[in-house]
Amino acid sequence: MRFLLVPAIVALVVNVLLDLYIYCALLSYSRSRVWAKIQAWSALLFNSALIVAICLPKRTGNDGDLMAVMWILYSYLSIYVPKLLFVISDVLSRLPFLWHKHRWVWMSWTGFVLGILVFVTMWWGALINRYRIQVKEETIEIAHLPQSFNGLKVAQISDLHVGSYGGNTDFVERLVENVNSLHPDVIVFTGDLVNRHSDEALPYMEILSQLNAPMGVFSIMGNHDYGDYYEWPTEDAHKKDVAKMKKRQGDLGWKMLNNAYAWLRQESDSIALIGVENVGDPPFHTYGSLKDAYPNLNDGNIKILLSHNPAHWENEIEDNANSNVHLTLSGHTHAMQMEAFGISPAALRYRNWGGLYKDKKGQQLYVNIGAGEVGFPSRIGATPEITLFTLKPSQK
Repeated sequence: MRFLLVPAIVALVVNVLLDLYIYCALLSYSRSRVWAKIQAWSALLFNSALIVAICLPKRTGNDGDLMAVMWILYSYLSIYVPKLLFVISDVLSRLPFLWHKHRWVWMSWTGFVLGILVFVTMWWGALINRYRIQVKEETIEIAHLPQSFNGLKVAQISDLHVGSYGGNTDFVERLVENVNSLHPDVIVFTGDLVNRHSDEALPYMEILSQLNAPMGVFSIMGNHDYGDYYEWPTEDAHKKDVAKMKKRQGDLGWKMLNNAYAWLRQESDSIALIGVENVGDPPFHTYGSLKDAYPNLNDGNIKILLSHNPAHWENEIEDNANSNVHLTLSGHTHAMQMEAFGISPAALRYRNWGGLYKDKKGQQLYVNIGAGEVGFPSRIGATPEITLFTLKPSQK
């Protein structure tokens, strides 16, 4: 709570300044006081809602409280980001006053229109785009891939964050239907099934258990699956919830690779599918160990690694002379749930935030931008992703 106090106070002060400016501008631009009164009362409403959201518990409250916080904060942003854009434009419109010219009315209207577009885009992301599932297909060439694995199809999903759906199963049901309709040979889930605790998964167990592939469904843990964002009464309760999280994924019929590996077999050939528990960059915790999962990374076996955070690939695999991991599959970034024309603010945080990457050795990383959302209930661009990989022998 103390951590949020300073930014909350700053936000409220900025809000008051924005609202006061807009109130005065409306009195100046319109003969009627109606719009100014609407501005004043709506400002009081939204700032009161912001205070409520700040005061609601984040780490101890129930799931309904967390949903309320997400939607209140998102609604607040959808109003105050456009307000900020308008105020900036309106202030700029007054620049000609410095040389005794008339105000640039067009500049004020530009800010107004831009604000409306931002408002519409944000709610399009919240009400429509967060449910628009996109299947991305990637052909992955691997040197010395056995011919029996030529054309093997691997479907990846990641970052479901089912607690963000408030128990509504419609989207997850469509996601499962979409994955199964691709008829993959293998399905992998690369972490973050829930937001804060394992009970969030309960309404979705029957649906997720319907994921089906001939070679199996494999999964790993993400940073949110360890209950680190919930305030537990005791450390023992925390540990028990992590154990429940692992058990529930097993109950789904998924094979969890907790610092372990499994063999995918075709005829007399095999591929090592390796999974690590979460290996994070600060401030995310590290629970996994690649050495424990697969001691000899430089052997001649074809290897696919499941690791939730792409920073793990950057820190331990990329251009590592002692590593021979042909393909790493990650999630975690969500593309910060915002993407346009291949550009995302996630690039400010992660060098490899979405899509396919290669190092100088030819080791490949794919970052799935996830299907769910956390923090705010929207995807502006960055549509929910299912990735379908087709493995091929390298032609080089």
